[in-house]
Amino acid sequence: MVEFAGWEMPVQYEGVRQEHLAVRSSAGLFDVSHMGEIEVRGPDALSFCQFITSNDAGRIKNNQAQYTLICNFSGGVVDDVILYKFSDDNLLFCVNASNSEKVYEWVLEQKGQFDVELLDRSLDFTQLALQGPLSENILSESIGSSLSGLKRFHFISATWNGTDLIVARTGYTGENGYEVFLPWDKGPDLWSRLFEAGGGQGLKPAGLGARDTLRLEMGYSLYGHEIGEDTNPLEAGLGRYVKLDAGDFIGRQAITESLARGLANKLVGFCMTDRGIPRQGYGIFKNTEFLGRVTSGTFSPSLEKPIGMGYLKGVENGSGAWDVGDIIEIEIRNTFRGAQVVALPFYKKG
Repeated sequence: MVEFAGWEMPVQYEGVRQEHLAVRSSAGLFDVSHMGEIEVRGPDALSFCQFITSNDAGRIKNNQAQYTLICNFSGGVVDDVILYKFSDDNLLFCVNASNSEKVYEWVLEQKGQFDVELLDRSLDFTQLALQGPLSENILSESIGSSLSGLKRFHFISATWNGTDLIVARTGYTGENGYEVFLPWDKGPDLWSRLFEAGGGQGLKPAGLGARDTLRLEMGYSLYGHEIGEDTNPLEAGLGRYVKLDAGDFIGRQAITESLARGLANKLVGFCMTDRGIPRQGYGIFKNTEFLGRVTSGTFSPSLEKPIGMGYLKGVENGSGAWDVGDIIEIEIRNTFRGAQVVALPFYKKG
């Protein structure tokens, strides 16, 4: 157990490797109740969300979710969030635990003349994330509701054991999976019910350690590592979540100007070709020239080799971008260890 963003959180139960591989082969259950939730209500709820996020909130249909960014006026990332739409006048943000208070204060500051009510619901919800190939079967059996027709990044409202649930087909692992929101005091009951249904199918509890290795294998950004308030989302490879033609939003002008100037850095994935585990903060070099730093690194349980991500600056071979196959070095304990730029994600099913 460790302290994380004011919460006491499990790093591992049985072990990171075992939990990671359970998610890839069967299913893993994460308690992510530390995540924050901010509700937006009122006649201007949708237009307000459009104004404070980089994606096109206007394209979300009812009972649909959208990954998006909340940016500051300089184009940096205040937080990366998932936006859930119940209706045009009722939406819900799921925000990172370490940013929940900051994001709530930020959206309050931007309210201006918008006719909206902003509610911090973070202590109202338990959130359980059931992830893995068998997650649909386990969750359907547990709550008595068929999930076969639920598409990715959509959600339904359901009732189980007299308790209202929000069941979203979302997750942070790259596997098919679900995130369930329910009243705070009902979380332990659903946790136990899921293990009654899934214990014989290989379901394991999973902690922060496996959550990190799973997301890194998919090349997913983690706030405080790949993204932050000084991060240009285009340099972070998140351009598909920045809709510059969808209307004005906070940070749009700064991002547009950076695109016109040309991006100075690029987030890349790499695999080690020499021994050593890359860690956040390690230097990245090319022929002893400093290029940037590792943002995340680990030993991949699925691929059984060290992997990492980091930002590289400069122009490689006059092409204006770093390419798959380029050779770099990671400084590990004062020695340069070979690595190779690879395509993301690192892991693909099959």
